[in-house]
Amino acid sequence: MTPRKKRFAIVGGVLVAVAAVVALVLNAFQSNLVFFYSPTQVARHEVPAGRTFRIGGMVEKGTLEREGTDVRFVVTDTAQRIPVRYQGILPDLFKEGKGVVAQGRIEDGTFVAREILAKHDENYMPPEAADAMKRAQAGKDQKLAETMVPSANAPDIVPPRKTN
Repeated sequence: MTPRKKRFAIVGGVLVAVAAVVALVLNAFQSNLVFFYSPTQVARHEVPAGRTFRIGGMVEKGTLEREGTDVRFVVTDTAQRIPVRYQGILPDLFKEGKGVVAQGRIEDGTFVAREILAKHDENYMPPEAADAMKRAQAGKDQKLAETMVPSANAPDIVPPRKTN
């Protein structure tokens, strides 16, 4: 084998090894990638079927049920409600009416959580959860505005004219 062919063989072997390493890293990254969804997106079936994902919102007041380490509650973004089931010890900061992010998957219409993350103080909410709640509230406000019909007795509001 000539020296030129040896160099091509070495370069080719290195390229194949690098390609294999990149493929393994991307595969591991893809399988460990977890996306965040709001309860509205879950209700619209925008979540990947059979995949683990995160859901975030507020724990709806009056929905927390505990039976030993089995816990059931509802997560809401003020527009939609998703029932959650979790088995394990909840974080100390987990409370009704407070923000929560749960990681798991949908099974028979219920989100089965493997992990529960509670916010760390009263001012913090994950940015994704805050954005989702703002979008849901804006959607509710828009629907409310569309359903409002002016009353026949309501005075017309006319801006004042400029007079010079």
